Amino acid sequence: MSVTAYKRTISHTEAPRQIERRILVQVTAELEQKFEDFDKSDRRIERLELLANGLRHTVWKNQMVWMTFKSDLLEKENGLPETLRGALVSLAFWVENHSQGVMSGGKNIRPLIDVNRSIIDGLAGQAYSAVE
Repeated sequence: MSVTAYKRTISHTEAPRQIERRILVQVTAELEQKFEDFDKSDRRIERLELLANGLRHTVWKNQMVWMTFKSDLLEKENGLPETLRGALVSLAFWVENHSQGVMSGGKNIRPLIDVNRSIIDGLAGQAYSAVE
């Protein structure tokens, strides 16, 4: 099956909200598998080593998901209410900025996970509360 046919099949079997949620769940699970050692370390060199060993790619994937969300939210055809779109665009900019801080070794990953979990729950119609 070609990629185009696969995308067409997915779009006919899953609502856009479900697709967004599924993608966000996947990247968030990857972040959750790798964040503890990074966030626990107070040595920048250790953090940079963890980033070099695959974590940077995961943070980048998360950032790309949010950049895609932002692009969609900025489209005139986007059907979400303007205030919600504005809030989500602001959140996308925050994710982009925070991700850059993570990739430089200066910021923790947990806030990205918490934001993703909140959006995942919102896409599922649930409220989210960060629990550690």
